This record gives sequence, structure tokens and C-alpha cells, in this order.
Amino acid sequence: MLCHRRVRRWLSSALISAALVSGAVSFGAPQVTAAPGNTPPVNTGSADGPGPAEPTSKQPSTPRIERVEPINDRWLRVFVASPAMSRVVEVQVLLPRDQSRPRPTVYMLDGRSASPDSNNWTELGHADRFYADKDVNVVLTVGGPASFYTDWQQADPVLGTNKWETFLAKELPPLIDAKFDGNGTNAVMGVSMGAEAAMMLAFRQPTLYAAIAAHSGCFSMGTDIGQAQARAVVATYMGEPDNMFGKQDDPAWLAHDVTLHADALRGKTIYLSVGSGLPGVHDVPGTPNVDLPSAITFGGPLEAATNACTRRLTDRLRSLGIPITAHFRATGTHSWPYWEDELALSWPTIAPAIGVR
Repeated sequence: MLCHRRVRRWLSSALISAALVSGAVSFGAPQVTAAPGNTPPVNTGSADGPGPAEPTSKQPSTPRIERVEPINDRWLRVFVASPAMSRVVEVQVLLPRDQSRPRPTVYMLDGRSASPDSNNWTELGHADRFYADKDVNVVLTVGGPASFYTDWQQADPVLGTNKWETFLAKELPPLIDAKFDGNGTNAVMGVSMGAEAAMMLAFRQPTLYAAIAAHSGCFSMGTDIGQAQARAVVATYMGEPDNMFGKQDDPAWLAHDVTLHADALRGKTIYLSVGSGLPGVHDVPGTPNVDLPSAITFGGPLEAATNACTRRLTDRLRSLGIPITAHFRATGTHSWPYWEDELALSWPTIAPAIGVR
């Protein structure tokens, strides 16, 4: 039985890895990151290769903000000395127009191709425009490609030191609230890899987030297919998957399975979205930042797979009597124009949960 299970895992991993590799090839060379506000010509968070691992160094025993650099008057680069990450970590912060009173904070997690100096939520999803009139702080991760924004068991020679859960859930929120007048109420949102990461953070940090929005993700790392998918993401970025949660039978894989631990999400406001994989309104010639052949041949099957993942989690949550809002689009590929749409569509669900009118 164990032998058959290992064969299934190997076959699953091989098939998913092949699909992801072919997708990476079809999307072409690694992304060249534009300055904030200038959109680079790519359409998904899943195509680009990693840069060199961030160097580590001894940090203060207590996390602290080292410096803040303005991109503009309400868009900031914030550099945090992180003991967990053993380096200075950049995040970007969007501030509201009205900064006269404390406000909630929305944390935005990137997809697999997370850039070392920007976040696709602003570069491709135009989150800076969307939040311009919203009374919230927005914190955007920078870097962490193929990391799942989680705590890895070991540093990786290519992907570096990843202690993202500790950084995002323990070290960063008190600093953000103190520096930028946060009121302690938080939401977390993610897309693709970041969708699974957002849901993992939400169930593993049960008091931190009042609301979660997860778009086009998979949520069952403890299953053979779910683990194969996660391993493929790491492997196609030249990382060693065992460095994340250990060997295939390590219990850490089950400990990060959202569907298995879905009951821990009770009481939170949850918004899930996904397309069907069929070409949709944005999969037409002339759509900005969309490589149409790649969006259809790679992004279509990938979105169909995440549709099945999302349906499985939705069914599980509903079987537990946990209310959710789920948007299953009849069309749409695994690409940023749809996720930009979902940012706006999810807001009427997320905003009341964090006290925003």
C-alpha cells in the first residue's frame, strides 16, 4: 500500500511539474520589473524564474523598522529588520487619504513569481488605484517567490531563508500598527500561491485575521495531489521541496492543509473565487498585459485545476456549516485581469468584516 501511494505521489508530482514547466517556458524569459505604477508585460503570477537568494546576516533580537522610503506621499517602501528571516525584509505600504484615526490593515500576498522589489497586486492588479479611496492600511509582500509565505524547515540554497509565517504573523503586525496607526483588525488576501498561503495563515493564526480573500488557489497540501502541486511550484523555481515541510510523509504537510483544518476558519469572513479555465472576457486579442496563447494553453488548464481545488474547500466549509462567499466564474483563465476584477468584487464582503464602510 505504501509503495502504491509513493508511486501515485511521484506520478502526480511529475505530471504537475511538467505542466508548470511547460507553462513557464511558454511565458518566456523572467520578468523585468518596472518601477511602481508601470505595468510590465506579463499576465500571471506564475511564470518567472527566481533571482539569487537574499543574503542573510545577524539581526537584532527584536524586529524593528529600519527605514521608510517614499514611492509617493501615500505609497511607501518599509524595511524591517527581521530576526526570523535573518535579513532586512522590504514590504510596501499604501496609506489612506484620511490618516486622522486608527484603521484596519489588509495584507496582500503575491503569486508564485513574487518579484524582489515589487508586488504583482500593484504592478498588475492596480491595487494602489483600488485602495486610493479606502480607509485602510495595505501591506504588500515583496519577494518570496515559490515560498508559500510559510515557515520552511530549512534554508534553501536557491530560495533562501523563508520564515514568512513568523515574519507576517508575529513580527510585522505590531510594527505596522505602531508606525501607521493600525487598529489591530486585519484581513489577508492572496492570489494563486498566495491564495493558499493566505488561507494557511488564517487557520494557523486564528486570532489575527477577521477576513480572508483567496483567488485561484489550491488548499489541500496534505493530499497526494496537493503536495505534488506544492512541490512542483517549489521545484520549478529550482528550490528543494523537502526544505519546506520535509519528506513526503512528514506530518508538517498535513499541518498546513487548509481543507483538513477548515474548522479553524469558523467565525471568519471568507471570500473564494476562481474561473473555469475556459477563455473569458479578458482572453481576447488586445487585452493589456495578456499573452493570449499562453493564457489559454497554460492559464486555462491551471485555472481549471484550481477550480477543482476551490470547489473541494467550498464543499468542506459548507459541510461544517461555515458561511462563505464563493464566486465560481463560468469562464476565465489563471491571469491577472480576472484577479484585478476580484479585488473589487470581494471588497463588499471583506470591508464590513474589518469595520470599513
